[in-house]
Amino acid sequence: MWSREGTNKGAVVTGARGSEPVGVDAEVRVLVQRLDPELPLPGYAHHGDAGADLATRVDVTLAPGERVTVPTGIAVAIPAGYAGFVHPRSGLAARHGLTVVNAPGTVDCGYRGEILVTLLNTDQHTSVVLRRGDRIAQLVVQRVDRAAFVEVAGLPDSARGADGFGSTGGFGAGLAAVAATQMSTAQMSTAQMSNGEGS
Repeated sequence: MWSREGTNKGAVVTGARGSEPVGVDAEVRVLVQRLDPELPLPGYAHHGDAGADLATRVDVTLAPGERVTVPTGIAVAIPAGYAGFVHPRSGLAARHGLTVVNAPGTVDCGYRGEILVTLLNTDQHTSVVLRRGDRIAQLVVQRVDRAAFVEVAGLPDSARGADGFGSTGGFGAGLAAVAATQMSTAQMSTAQMSNGEGS
């Protein structure tokens, strides 16, 4: 389990296995209401980690292709000017194909309900079994700005313009395009040297 110990600056996060504090001096204080007293608070596994682990409050099995909304047993009050973003855990994604459907899910500063995570098993053949207390996602707290949306008759020009999906070319053309550019550059250099332009 993860635990927090109060400090003057904020909180120092302690690892799950009775390890020494990870040494995170929190600049942002997030108030946490533990809706299930047996579940851990969000915690960082290593010094410098961006995401704090979230655990599942219930046992759940996701069949291949199935999605399930999972409760985490905590509610938070994120300070104004910040938001929480729920990301998948890379290990679960790589080993089991488990991801967050709306990644990253957004936890607004005004939300006071339980954090729920909608998981999706992308594996086509194998179910994913999660037990109560398993870490299922990560919460990243970031500063956010509010934008003023101003209606105008037209937008200023840009190099990209209105080009959308696929505007930078197909995914398979990358190395071929680089090779073609290098060959073209080499041919031009050879031609210039032949014409005496390189001296």
